[in-house]
Amino acid sequence: MKLGLRVLLGFFVINGIAAFIGLRLFVAEVRPSVREVMEDLMVDTANILAELVRDDLARMPATGTLEASPFAQRVRDYANRPLDAKIWGLAKRTLDYRVYVTDAKGRVVFDSGFRGSPSAVGTDYSQWRDVALTLSGRYGARATREVHTDETTSVMYVAAPVRSGDTVMGVLTVAKPMSTVQQFVSRAEREILVRGAALLGVSALVGALITGWLVWSVRRLRRYAQGVQLGQRLAAPRLSGELGELALAMEDMQQRLEGREHVEGLVRALTHELKSPLTAIAGAAELLRDDLPAADREIFSEQIQTQSVRLRQLVERLLELSKLEHRRKLEAPARIDLAACLHAAQAAAAARALQRGVAIDVAIERAMWIAGDAQLMQMALSNLLDNAIDFEPAGGTVLLALRAAGQQAVISVRDHGIGVPEYAMPRLGERFFSMPRPVVAGEDTPNKGSGLGLAIVRQIIELHGGTVEFADAAPGLRVELRVPLA
Repeated sequence: MKLGLRVLLGFFVINGIAAFIGLRLFVAEVRPSVREVMEDLMVDTANILAELVRDDLARMPATGTLEASPFAQRVRDYANRPLDAKIWGLAKRTLDYRVYVTDAKGRVVFDSGFRGSPSAVGTDYSQWRDVALTLSGRYGARATREVHTDETTSVMYVAAPVRSGDTVMGVLTVAKPMSTVQQFVSRAEREILVRGAALLGVSALVGALITGWLVWSVRRLRRYAQGVQLGQRLAAPRLSGELGELALAMEDMQQRLEGREHVEGLVRALTHELKSPLTAIAGAAELLRDDLPAADREIFSEQIQTQSVRLRQLVERLLELSKLEHRRKLEAPARIDLAACLHAAQAAAAARALQRGVAIDVAIERAMWIAGDAQLMQMALSNLLDNAIDFEPAGGTVLLALRAAGQQAVISVRDHGIGVPEYAMPRLGERFFSMPRPVVAGEDTPNKGSGLGLAIVRQIIELHGGTVEFADAAPGLRVELRVPLA
């Protein structure tokens, strides 16, 4: 199972369990909370009515009832009042209090009853908890189910003592069925479930977004690590938190490894490249110790000078390439006029081209600009022109052209020389890989380059976000630089 699915599944499991337990607790608390609020209101109601019935109960004969008392008439009037109330969108059309009064012995002397239920006047209620506890001086309340297995049939009873001074003359009890508030309870439960489900959905969405961000960040790190493994020059992804610190640590590790591999490879290649000119210099120097004719001495002296120049050029190009390879990006890219870069490179190579008897022809389709470093672009073009001039036959023309291809500028340099074998094409641009130059008049052997010129070109173009392509021009070689237009 992939990381994203594991994280998302774990989040859903934890979130689902927490939501289930939370909703169960909320729903379980609705009914008790409603009962508590109802009981509080009924306590106030019972005590108010106890004060109102006190005088009527005090005047009642010992064996009489309150059926004909003003209090009884007012309670009956209350029960018969028409009602159509809207309570937060829910309709209430009945008055649901039952009120009964007992004397000091617990005998019912008044009972308003529920709608359609028989009166309990004359019945002994002294054993009911609400009456018994109140007559004993304690708080009296009870809840009785009309159907034992159905909680919705429960009726709450709250009693208050009817006093004359410190004497308890009787008990007034207010009763209210739980079914009368069931619609409010059901609505509250529905609201909790609906809002809980919405909250669960929102939290699931947040979890999915967080998981998506985490997976996206990890995949960026994976792509970066895979690119480094393949030898690509990539900048570490910029991430926040611990993942960002990990990316920076990976980048630092990559740079350290690259630095070590770079030095090792450079030393091996440099040793190989330096061997030939150093051998030539050492041989010429040894021969110069002997007594030689002036002509031979001149030849060997010139050989030492030629190889010294070759060594100097090798070191200079190697240093330049090393600097380019350690640059991740252009520090301050500016708007570059490519046409101006081509003319500047042509002017810089003019003397060498003239020396070799080669012309440089520049063809510019239209003015174009890119974002980059003009000095580096001119260096890349100069290296390409130097290579092309080396391979161009005397009297030939090197073609330097600029054209547009979609959103890219294409710079091409073509010579008409011996070209490059097909097997060698993929290796063009590698450090120290080069093909033998044609024999120049006055030289006995072909001149072999260092292989650093095209490597420098490739590094510069990659810094500009472009690519280098090589193609057989038959005859000769065409090199194309493709760079995004600004």
